[in-house]
Amino acid sequence: MDALLNAISNFSTNPIAILDSSISFSQYTPLDLSIANTELKGYDITDYRSCQSYIDLILERHRATVAYGGYLEKRNLYTQTASFTSNGVPIRNIHLGIDYWCKAGTKVLAPIKGTIHSFKNNKSIGDYGPTIILEHQMQHFTFYSLYGHLSKESIDGLAIGDSFKKGEVLAKLGTPDINVNYAPHLHFQLIRDMEGNKGDYPGVCSLERLSYYSQNCPNPNILLKIT
Repeated sequence: MDALLNAISNFSTNPIAILDSSISFSQYTPLDLSIANTELKGYDITDYRSCQSYIDLILERHRATVAYGGYLEKRNLYTQTASFTSNGVPIRNIHLGIDYWCKAGTKVLAPIKGTIHSFKNNKSIGDYGPTIILEHQMQHFTFYSLYGHLSKESIDGLAIGDSFKKGEVLAKLGTPDINVNYAPHLHFQLIRDMEGNKGDYPGVCSLERLSYYSQNCPNPNILLKIT
């Protein structure tokens, strides 16, 4: 583990809430949306209604409120999105963040203090919809966190440089019509180098680019420690 990851990992020994703090960690349950999950064969997860049906099944099965997972997960979720495929064949299908699937309108919290780096409504089908990126300083390091699939209101009135404290409400989850055709959830991603991007950064990569992106986008659970 390099120096930045050590700093992030050592920030807290306890889990850090990323959604409404009234939801206890005992109400979180893992979710597998990978191509290896045979239970998904009965669902068209590219359709948000079918995907939501499977999520609801998992939540009910485990008596949970939040279903989470997906870091470096290879998925079929993007096969109907042109920007992720070539002639119908997936070219980007490896997920670079962790998704937290929960009801639209759920509060999203800043896990650590940060300032607004950029924000944007990424409206293309299959994209993030309203998106916020925070910039963080930790020891002598700078890194970023991305929050995708938010409500439109989440980016209203924001300004570059606005600051948020740890635990402060940053945004709320959007509905499928706003988060561009996904079941309601938060896409949370850590990023070392924004590479000049503003309000957006790839959240899914190809196998050929996995070595780079897995290094530039480390596992968010190094910070959150939600298991």
